[in-house]
Amino acid sequence: MRKRKDNMSNSHTDTDVILIGAGIMSATLGSLLQELAPDWNISVFERLEKSGKESSNEWNNAGTGHSALCELNYTPEQSDGSIDVTKAININEKFQLSKQFWSYLVQKRKLTNPNEFIMPLPHMSFVQGKNNVDFLRKRFESLKENPLFEGMEFSDDPQTLEEWIPVMMNQRDQHEPIAATKIDTGTDVNFGALTRKLFDHLHQQNNVAIHYKHQVDDLQRTSEGNWRVKVRDLDSGNVKQQTAKFVFIGAGGGSLHLLQKSGIPEGKQIGGFPVSGLFMVCKNEDVVAQHEAKVYGKAKVGAPPMSVPHLDTRYIDQQKSLLFGPFAGFSPKFLKSGSMLDLLSSVKPNNLTTMLAAGAKNMPLTRYLIGQVLLSKEKRMEELREFIPDARSEDWDIVVAGQRVQVIKDTDSGGKGTLQFGTEVVSSDDGSISALLGASPGASTAVSVMLEVIEKCFPQQLDEWKPKIKEIIPSYGEHLHRNPELFEDIDQTTANTLGLKLAYKEAEEKDENHAYKQA
Repeated sequence: MRKRKDNMSNSHTDTDVILIGAGIMSATLGSLLQELAPDWNISVFERLEKSGKESSNEWNNAGTGHSALCELNYTPEQSDGSIDVTKAININEKFQLSKQFWSYLVQKRKLTNPNEFIMPLPHMSFVQGKNNVDFLRKRFESLKENPLFEGMEFSDDPQTLEEWIPVMMNQRDQHEPIAATKIDTGTDVNFGALTRKLFDHLHQQNNVAIHYKHQVDDLQRTSEGNWRVKVRDLDSGNVKQQTAKFVFIGAGGGSLHLLQKSGIPEGKQIGGFPVSGLFMVCKNEDVVAQHEAKVYGKAKVGAPPMSVPHLDTRYIDQQKSLLFGPFAGFSPKFLKSGSMLDLLSSVKPNNLTTMLAAGAKNMPLTRYLIGQVLLSKEKRMEELREFIPDARSEDWDIVVAGQRVQVIKDTDSGGKGTLQFGTEVVSSDDGSISALLGASPGASTAVSVMLEVIEKCFPQQLDEWKPKIKEIIPSYGEHLHRNPELFEDIDQTTANTLGLKLAYKEAEEKDENHAYKQA
């Protein structure tokens, strides 16, 4: 192993891997590479003073362990009335990979106190109106036999719903049809705490150097095929350079600008559309105590997927809280701590027509976002009262959440300037550089996304690494929904290791009671 170069005192140093941004994605990739290639030198550069301050921060996202247990936009209704569950299964499988990796690190004592970053919490879907009730029933019927969704319950009975979500049923009009599904094996994830724990462990390794308050200003390809990164120390103002064989850009909204500076062909004709968010947080402890679930509704007609309303129990610093949102908004910033010129400076000659096409195609979205920005607190309270009918304005405050940049690109299916709602990785053809763009399900699928980066960018090492990957993630290369026995074994193991066993035990007891009643 080469001697660690961690002080950046020289004007130019070399390393094996550079990670730009200290969020959950860089933390995950760094942790995976530390397991697979423990002798590689890794440098991390973060412009803020510590890790997990932007999109990964616990107050900047919903904390949902996205596994499609409750998110209705992952199960669209087809023109023939059937429910397409393909995306739901895919996202659930990806979250299982994340849980396996976290479980492995806990078993190896590289992560401690998992209850500080993951908690068992029921996931529910809630709908109003006959058509939506019919949709939810069909969705339930389409998922209930799948092993990944075992234990899901459906009810349109007000008395049952009163037991499940008492705060949402109090003073509710009983004349309108309502229904919900509930599954007890969902989770609340504090991605900020998880990110900090992963970087704390990486910081202890001799071959990992983490530089906070260091901003990457530029990156260029060398004649040898490596990448030379120009880094500015934000305290001293000193500019230094470091060369690496591989660069990962995991800088949240800042990734697009750096991808453009790389000049790789794969990064051309890609734009970004920034969307800001707000949550309402309850300060009445009596109300908070009455709710124990993540409850997702259905987006209004014409509203984008990022606007799906949900009422979330959260556990942050061991403190229970209750959030409702998100309320979308618009800001030209690409990061919460970014610049008002971010959007304008991202428009380049190679993506100008793509951006113009996106603007023309997404006028309804623009009007929607403007409307969201102009909402008064009382208007937001009206939306909250669709979930909690007797909600009082004095019990709720507004919290500014994170900034997301949705990818805009030309696609075969959507044409020029198509706005993408998801997580996307852009890698160079030779695999020497990779950038993460987009938003949800993001953090929940970090392990799956970073495994894709490894497969694309390190093909020569992959055969050697596969046995270790299988040790870390037993379902790697498998489809759990087609292998119930493997899923059950992995599910129980991760539940035990991550401290989720109580919720699983309660779910099993409910299944047994239900089977007894049916008999």
